[in-house]
Amino acid sequence: MFDKILIANRGEIACRVIETARRMGVRTVAVFSKPDAQARHVEMADEAVALGGAAPAESYLKGDAIVAAAQATGAQAIHPGYGFLSENPDFVDAVVAAGLDFIGPSAEAIRAMGLKDAAKALMAEAGVPVVPGYQGDDQDPGHLEVEAAKIGYPVLIKAVAGGGGKGMRLVESPDAFVSAFEAAKSEALGAFGNDAVLIEKFIDTPRHIEVQVFGDGARAVHLFERDCSLQRRHQKVIEEAPAPGMTDEMRAAMGDAAVRAAEAIGYKGAGTVEFIVDASNGLRPDRFWFMEMNTRLQVEHPVTEAITAVDLVEWQIRVAAGEPLPAAQDDLSVSGHALEARIYAEDVPKGFLPATGTLAHLRFPEDARADTGVRTGDTISPWYDPMIAKLIVHGPTRAAALRKLERGLSRTEVAGSVTNLAFLRALARHEGFVAGQVDTGLIGRDLEALVVDPRPCTRTLALAAAAAAGIDARVPTQGFSLWAPLAQDIPLLHAGELIAARVAHTGPGQGNVLLSDVAHSVETSEAGWRVDGAPVSAQVVQHAAGLSVFWGNGYHFTQPDPLAREGTASGGGNLVEAPMPGLVKAVFVAQGAAVEAGARLAVLEAMKMEHTLSAVRDGIVAEVFVTDGAQVEAGAALIRLEDPDEVAA
Repeated sequence: MFDKILIANRGEIACRVIETARRMGVRTVAVFSKPDAQARHVEMADEAVALGGAAPAESYLKGDAIVAAAQATGAQAIHPGYGFLSENPDFVDAVVAAGLDFIGPSAEAIRAMGLKDAAKALMAEAGVPVVPGYQGDDQDPGHLEVEAAKIGYPVLIKAVAGGGGKGMRLVESPDAFVSAFEAAKSEALGAFGNDAVLIEKFIDTPRHIEVQVFGDGARAVHLFERDCSLQRRHQKVIEEAPAPGMTDEMRAAMGDAAVRAAEAIGYKGAGTVEFIVDASNGLRPDRFWFMEMNTRLQVEHPVTEAITAVDLVEWQIRVAAGEPLPAAQDDLSVSGHALEARIYAEDVPKGFLPATGTLAHLRFPEDARADTGVRTGDTISPWYDPMIAKLIVHGPTRAAALRKLERGLSRTEVAGSVTNLAFLRALARHEGFVAGQVDTGLIGRDLEALVVDPRPCTRTLALAAAAAAGIDARVPTQGFSLWAPLAQDIPLLHAGELIAARVAHTGPGQGNVLLSDVAHSVETSEAGWRVDGAPVSAQVVQHAAGLSVFWGNGYHFTQPDPLAREGTASGGGNLVEAPMPGLVKAVFVAQGAAVEAGARLAVLEAMKMEHTLSAVRDGIVAEVFVTDGAQVEAGAALIRLEDPDEVAA
């Protein structure tokens, strides 16, 4: 067994690996970028080595620096986590050449599955069913149009390299093919350095079901399936195990196919074989096809751990150290049901725009597993994925696990950044999802209802105003005058809206709150808060970013400075600003150009995704303030438009 390992990653996965290594008595070395110098994974590890600047290319993608750090600290092996260098075969070769062990598959296995077209050909040879499509070398757009027509619309254009929905476009008709092809190639080149694409038949009622496999280089086992069908823009949102509606026959067929795939490449370590399933007529053994194999641990691995009672990271470390597979197929079984929700810093009503911010308050429920790489006071950086945590629950049945998930999300407290918690709660209560009627289009079909920003009720507003006024059972009430309680005017800001409240202190920890059209009595004690005499489950927290009421959803308030003057508007939509820090990938317009509402003006790359900035109205480009490749901060002016009439005048 290893004495010391280095973890070539950051955030929640680095923390996750450290927890298992610590339990096994294995010491750990963390690596970190400049923004991560005080990160949680650095604090948890036994040692830590600085890599360089903020950008991944200057830090977590510097394979030579990571290998050197392992050698300098006496680490015997490197765990890659997922993302960054985890599926880079050249990095694996460098690790092995340095006399170190790689906690993962061989470089040959990664190469075999690294390009989707070659992987599908290999899987077809191994007897694994593959989706109809084109995976040839001819990348001429005219040729690909012909191939798409042969397959039949709708089709998916997918990057040959990489994953995560990047370089992927759905094309529903021939007239949209060329623009989608160009966009997919551009995004693939930026994300993976390889702009080659393939074309697949798009399944109308698809489910994304993947099988967890584990091999020792010669033989493999599967640890059953996960359903990852609940997706937005090809990004997984909530994962679960086992898959709803799974039959014994279907599970056996998919498990056997996944094991054949792993053994065909001599796979060693944890991997995931992803299948697309046609669920239009239920789950049938003749209606699933290989999509790709992820040659690493997956973000959603905890749901598999929950239903099998297996620590996959421990298995990774043991097999990499030369031990045999810890279990045979007959030793493995499914117990209960598990779900995982990915909690992100993102502005859901604004199109799931990734967000930044400092976490002024962070708390997770005690009866759920929370895998996180951040703490209260940490900053969500624009340089990396904006995940705050993964919340994992397990129950005896799917219905019980769903109830536990919804309750866990309602008791998760995050302040200092916008999050997708309300969206996740809405999904956990969604009628179709609760019934197990899931497919990859569910979110898109009901998006409008799912992304509604919850509004605080008057009782929530009363709690916020009472807390802001200092109503506290521990503090004696002061300031009674003429036999009347002291009253305060309390202005609050919520989501840009000014709320006026008047709070009258009526006794220790007691008060009456008058809002515009309703009044509530509020009381607090060691037992918690009461509104109008009834106990409530709300938690009220004051923190560096203001004040939050956590009551099902999180409602966040600040108190405006009464002396502050309101700023002027920014030109009625004339100025196009960066919604977040990022890299200007492309500018499509020049000074003097006439544009129509909806026209593409620029593409901003931030948090691993490309975001198109469009004109909100017709106009003339008056000024362009940036060029391709510019790094900008949030709010930076990019382009200024003016009315055609103003130009003519």
